Amino acid sequence: LQIFEYNGSAVVAMVGKNCFAIASDRRLGVQLQTIATDFQRISKIHDRVFIALSGLATDVQTLYQRLVFRHKLYQLREERDMKPETFASLVSAILYEKRFGPYLCQPVIAGLGEDDKPFICTMDSIGAKELAKDFVVSGTASESLYGACEAMYKPDMEAEELFETISQALLSSVDRDCLSGWGGHVYVVTPTEIKERILKGRMD
Repeated sequence: LQIFEYNGSAVVAMVGKNCFAIASDRRLGVQLQTIATDFQRISKIHDRVFIALSGLATDVQTLYQRLVFRHKLYQLREERDMKPETFASLVSAILYEKRFGPYLCQPVIAGLGEDDKPFICTMDSIGAKELAKDFVVSGTASESLYGACEAMYKPDMEAEELFETISQALLSSVDRDCLSGWGGHVYVVTPTEIKERILKGRMD
């Protein structure tokens, strides 16, 4: 069993028309044993940038705390929030500087840039970025997430349709992966509001 699969996870981010959605499952497990059903993988850095971390749960929490600390320093120095692209470069640099003993996490970053243009990217545990214009996935359920997103994604979806699409993709994918599940956590972010919703899973 790979260490990335120890806790299980499913993370996906998807682009809409001047909006984005980011979603994850809620299971925290130790291999096949479920420890908690309300684990928070998605974190808000500020109103227009979110990060979701799949991988080893202890490293997820450590890395998140480091990122919040670095973003607060940036806010103090620059007196503004980070752009999504800048934040992705920061995450990449923090992961790469620990490359010989890496954080066992695979981040998914989503944000709204200038002109409300959505930005999404993912990276591996040493910070190699992978940019996309439609969706990115991460975690133990990533194979089934790719299939579901390929089948369901349409360009330029409005916020409500985007929520429906990402929710269906997530729920149908975690049903095919025994290491993730117990519903989902979805954020849909537009220039004017942030909608947060909890999805019930089959087991709830």
